[in-house]
Amino acid sequence: MSKQSELHNTSANWNVETRMVHSGTMRSPFGETSEALYLTQGFVYETSEAAEARFSGDDEGYIYSRYANPTVTMFEQRMCALEGAEAALATTSGMAAVTSAMLCQLQAGDHVVAAHALFGSCRYVIETLLPRFGISYTFVDGKDLGAWKAAMRPETSVLFLESPTNPTLEVVDIAAVAALAKENNARLVVDNVFATPIWQKPLELGADVVVYSATKHIDGQGRCLGGVVLSTQDWIDEYLFDFYRHTGPGISPFNAWVLLKGLETLPLRVGQQSKNAKQIADAIAGQNDITRLIYPGREDHPQADIVKKQMGAGSTMVAFEFEGGKQQAFAFQNALEIIKISNNLGDAKSLITHPATTTHKNLTDENREMLGISEGLVRLSVGLENADDLIDDILMAIETVNR
Repeated sequence: MSKQSELHNTSANWNVETRMVHSGTMRSPFGETSEALYLTQGFVYETSEAAEARFSGDDEGYIYSRYANPTVTMFEQRMCALEGAEAALATTSGMAAVTSAMLCQLQAGDHVVAAHALFGSCRYVIETLLPRFGISYTFVDGKDLGAWKAAMRPETSVLFLESPTNPTLEVVDIAAVAALAKENNARLVVDNVFATPIWQKPLELGADVVVYSATKHIDGQGRCLGGVVLSTQDWIDEYLFDFYRHTGPGISPFNAWVLLKGLETLPLRVGQQSKNAKQIADAIAGQNDITRLIYPGREDHPQADIVKKQMGAGSTMVAFEFEGGKQQAFAFQNALEIIKISNNLGDAKSLITHPATTTHKNLTDENREMLGISEGLVRLSVGLENADDLIDDILMAIETVNR
């Protein structure tokens, strides 16, 4: 299938909670309540002529699950309903989504401008993988629109950013960068994982492509890997579909089914997690040993004006820094009882990590310093536990460290 399946129309009047339960559902003749899980590699045809018509594109049915699958299509359609996109393709992981979105539209001689503040694997794609194919890049301070403008070249074809950033929660003005991309006939790709599609809509802000690690909030319960790329139907057809079909980053039907179940509760989970995160940020603000606190929902966030302009609420993430560096950060994490140490995020369980020694350990010392990833910084992904219990856990751990 070269295009998204034609499913029943989603009512434009439905709110997001309703769309996340019903959008994209295709029922078999059995009339099942839950979405069907089609664990199949291939599909059969009634006649040789039918197979020929399918492969020629005259028949829009399914051919092979590496290209498209009914369960995967339902997940893609539901993500389109959430994001406000025309089309989507689901991938095995978030990094498969990022890599596919970049490589499918780039060629030797092209130039990419990207924000410095990126997840470590995203930086690998930009600064290590792309140059192997003759694609150059320039990193810029994502907060500085002038830096974006200065980096543009005639051969610049793609701009890339994440906002809020991992792990320091910087916020980039997506609309301003999108306008710059359009002025220069380039396309903007946005990694929207930390904001989630509940709180931020990059396509509405002018981005051309948005990518997610569905492993994070979309699953939200630590069960499986997944990713998704969303854009216009024309962009998917022109750039991504053949790349996706021939290089094989497609998600398994089982993982797509799990992610469909995650989408049913996504608005509820992200809403409560964000409320918990705000309460935690407010509760620990001003603690003597915490030298820096970053939360996009607070007035003291460095880009609070942009947060108000482009995000519906804060994040499920909080970052804070201990004066005592790695030793104090480690002691704090080890003293926690409810919050677990893990490099994942967006889970129903609260998770904490030390980026300098985990997710961003492969960066040079200079790059970590430039990005504000100090030895004392920890990144907290707030879950669905009672906020008072989480606050008590954090304050208890701080007190234990100070004894």
